[in-house]
Amino acid sequence: MKIHIVKTGESLWKIARIYGVSLNDIVSANQVPDEDRLVVGQTLVIPSSQKPQQAFSAQENTKPRIDVSAYLDPRITGNLSDRAVDRAGPYLTYLGIFSYAVNPNGSLTPVKDQLPLMAARRNRIAPLLVLTNYSGGQFSKDLAGSIFNNELLQEQILEQALRVMEAKGYAGLDFDFEYLGKENREGYLRFLQRAAAKLKPHGYFLSAAVAPKISGDQKGVLYEGHDYPAIGQIVDFMFIMTYEWGWSGGEPMAVSPLNLVRQVMEYAVSVIPKDKIMMGIPLYGYDWTLPHEPGKWARSISPQQALQRAIQYEVSIHYNKTAQAPWFRYTDVQGRQHEVWFEDARSIQAKFNLVKELGIRGFYYWVLGHEFPQNWLLIEENFTVRKW
Repeated sequence: MKIHIVKTGESLWKIARIYGVSLNDIVSANQVPDEDRLVVGQTLVIPSSQKPQQAFSAQENTKPRIDVSAYLDPRITGNLSDRAVDRAGPYLTYLGIFSYAVNPNGSLTPVKDQLPLMAARRNRIAPLLVLTNYSGGQFSKDLAGSIFNNELLQEQILEQALRVMEAKGYAGLDFDFEYLGKENREGYLRFLQRAAAKLKPHGYFLSAAVAPKISGDQKGVLYEGHDYPAIGQIVDFMFIMTYEWGWSGGEPMAVSPLNLVRQVMEYAVSVIPKDKIMMGIPLYGYDWTLPHEPGKWARSISPQQALQRAIQYEVSIHYNKTAQAPWFRYTDVQGRQHEVWFEDARSIQAKFNLVKELGIRGFYYWVLGHEFPQNWLLIEENFTVRKW
């Protein structure tokens, strides 16, 4: 399998001839939006011209064996949640269902998880119940603090989570507690220790999602509540959120620039066992309307939608080699200029290369429901995914 970057004057027919594969195979592998219209800078994954039986070799056994996880938010995918899981099913070890939010009285706000749980079972994926301090559309430091300072509330929350996990067939509990601040650092560790003591005897996984830090003393409410080495001693694995540098309320830039991801991951492997580290990868990008102004929000966009937009407005796709990310600009029908950053086969392969270089447990995605066919083909090319 190879990655081809479309050049001026190229057509699918010419590209197929270059590699000795059928045009239909290229179209199918990439879900090409328009067979008659390509744009300069567009990436195409070129499938092997050999039959599967011929392509199999001893090299297959040398591919790194890794864990792959993904988060799913049923509030977004709705009645299509099971389809989103089925499409990614062969390539996933775990599925984090976002989320069971804790309440001030110790109860949990449930999520509609029946469909994704059924899909996880038929695809041999270990489902993780995601517990959060998510309230009113954002993560709440005050809510987290009230829980960490009340052992009775903690016990109620964990008992409820355990009952749900047993009743619904969850395989583990994932803590996604964010924006904790320095004042909640120790309380969070005690809560995780309590969770480990309660869940481990039952054979459940315990994991935690953590902010992308580059040092132990990094300042900011997002970072100070997450103690990498201490959390790493308690949980089975950690989801490191290496994305959202480019975010909907900020300036246009890559969502997950590889140079910044590398800084975070190099710190992580220095303080956490490698077999506990899962690196975050976004399945989305953003479309910003220019000029960017405070309070003006970018729109989330899938890699496939980004490609369709570039084709629609007939603009070339550029590639930032430092960030290892594609981007382009276009002017809409109302005369407004836009800037789009997203992921493509090149940027994903660069991230996969970093995973291999570091020798970590694996990686995970935020979030299922965004179309990106090239990504799944590249997983198959690079890794052997462990199944539950």
